[in-house]
Amino acid sequence: MIELLLALATLPLTLPALSLLTLTLAALRRPLPPAAAAAAGDAPRVAVLVPAHNESVHVLPTIECLQRQLGHKDRLLVIADNCSDDTAALARAAGAEVVERQHAQLRGKGYALAFGVEQLRANPPEVVLVVDADCTLSDGALAAIARQCQASGKPVQMLNLMSAVPGAGLKLRVLEFAMIMKNLVRPLGSWRLGGACHLMGTGMALPWALMSTAQLATGHVTEDMKLGVDLALAGHAAQFLAQARVSSTFPVDTGVARVQKSRWEHGHLATMTEELPRLMGAALRTGRAALIVLAMDLLIPPVALYFLLLAVAQLLCLVAASLWPVWHLSALVVSAASGCFALAIALGWWQFARQLLSARELLTTPLYALWKLPVYLAYALKKRSGWVRTRRDSE
Repeated sequence: MIELLLALATLPLTLPALSLLTLTLAALRRPLPPAAAAAAGDAPRVAVLVPAHNESVHVLPTIECLQRQLGHKDRLLVIADNCSDDTAALARAAGAEVVERQHAQLRGKGYALAFGVEQLRANPPEVVLVVDADCTLSDGALAAIARQCQASGKPVQMLNLMSAVPGAGLKLRVLEFAMIMKNLVRPLGSWRLGGACHLMGTGMALPWALMSTAQLATGHVTEDMKLGVDLALAGHAAQFLAQARVSSTFPVDTGVARVQKSRWEHGHLATMTEELPRLMGAALRTGRAALIVLAMDLLIPPVALYFLLLAVAQLLCLVAASLWPVWHLSALVVSAASGCFALAIALGWWQFARQLLSARELLTTPLYALWKLPVYLAYALKKRSGWVRTRRDSE
């Protein structure tokens, strides 16, 4: 009986591994479809919101990319939020509509988006697309996501990936692989299993009816994921459009990249703590596939953190099992979780990232988890919040 109770106590540690493997297998089920041609008929009127905080280095390429894809009825609005540089002036000179916002206390991307939405109310669009000020879209992405958003009446998230520059070192390429697993493999799996994915902040489109009533003005560091959970619980789970892509580049400085990744992962952990209980509760009550797959995805901690937890649990269980036989079953349970986790990572790498990392380099990625240990210690000591802009390489 004690052996069984100890084994049951380790079961929660296995759930993220099972979720990750399930989503990965679903993503591998068939290859990505080719980009679909634009459907015939009138395109919806789109307003593109570009929240920008001191983005003078990157905002011009973003504006140029968006202007090439705008229709004659569309609108491009840059929200220069608490800027102390020339972001607003550069955006205006490039032909974008610009509004400026200054507030010493209410700082964050959510507040910037809420301010932008208020500017649209006098002449609302049919679809609102959010694109970060350091991102570019693939050809035809704006029209594709706008049409799917209008046709479905639901939020739509395009594929959002960051890439390392050519010749980047191993740490940056490992970061890129981690983003492939999080922003391609997992949402593709959840979309194929349950017809839903989490929102990612950039490259996300919402019908005006949803955007105009959304609770955006928060200082939450992952306001996008929280918004997606709120909408899913209300019956408007986001769809995934893998054929359209929003792209950006990791900073070359690995220290800067780690700060950026730290902010995301602190936000992810905060969202897990705050949103997972009600999302899982709703999934169990309703049995809705969309809520189930979103809960499965949210259940997965940052991969490096989960690896560290599994490694520690594995070591403790093996030592305990060598001393006390009642721990044998617990050691088997943790070993099974470790195997599922490793298999998911290997399958994701084989299908989507062999060109990025060699097999030998993949085997060194556990060292990356140790590199990330200060990130998780910092979260345990003090949670991050708000919109903290990442320092760029050119600064």
